[in-house]
Amino acid sequence: MRVIDLNSDLGESFGAFKIGNDEEVLKYISSANIACGYHSGDHNVMFETVRLAKKYGVQIGAHPGFPDLAGFGRREMQLTPSEIHHLVIYQIGALAAVCKACGADLVHVKPHGALYNMAAKNREMADAITQAVYDVNPGLVLFALAGSKLAMAGKERGLKVAGEVFADRTYQPDGTLTHRKEPNAMIHDSELAINRVIRMIKEGKVEIVDGTDIAIEADTICVHGDDPHALEFASKLKKAFLQENIQMRKSW
Repeated sequence: MRVIDLNSDLGESFGAFKIGNDEEVLKYISSANIACGYHSGDHNVMFETVRLAKKYGVQIGAHPGFPDLAGFGRREMQLTPSEIHHLVIYQIGALAAVCKACGADLVHVKPHGALYNMAAKNREMADAITQAVYDVNPGLVLFALAGSKLAMAGKERGLKVAGEVFADRTYQPDGTLTHRKEPNAMIHDSELAINRVIRMIKEGKVEIVDGTDIAIEADTICVHGDDPHALEFASKLKKAFLQENIQMRKSW
């Protein structure tokens, strides 16, 4: 039986602004990446999301991003490796403190948005992020784009790395995600997306934008919590896993 983790980016509401349907999505996933207040989220939402994840037995991860509420952390920022190291430690530390107060364990770290995508290609950024994770707790699992420079840096740092794949995104020949500004970046057909996920898990392959296949290592699948169809998609994925004899991961 194959084993896969299903993760979602949650806790992205803040103040009076409600984003996603976190409690319902938590019923279908095995890992929650919780925003730490920089790209989204706030202290109240962090506490609420950690408590909900604990309630549903979902593993908790920090989801640090660029300090960019207006752009939801999806705009590139030119920061030094030292600045990236510091902002990642700051955000992991914030969620780690919330977890401790709630009697929950912090299990993993997954960078968000532009920080994640830039580090997938930029080794200096990847090294800064992985050093930050290691400095906080070398036992934390790093979620990184499968086959990326961030994944490579994490392994070389001595971290446990989970190769992440995306059900609702298209891929470029180098294994990176198609930029969201491109018209073909997103996959909106849930059945197509699910079939792609099953193939990534079972065959270790994904079809890229030019119609050819590349090899891909799938340890964890991402469902974007801010997507209006996240709940429907997560439930369909879990059902498909049962049909294909794929087990949801219970721990790392």
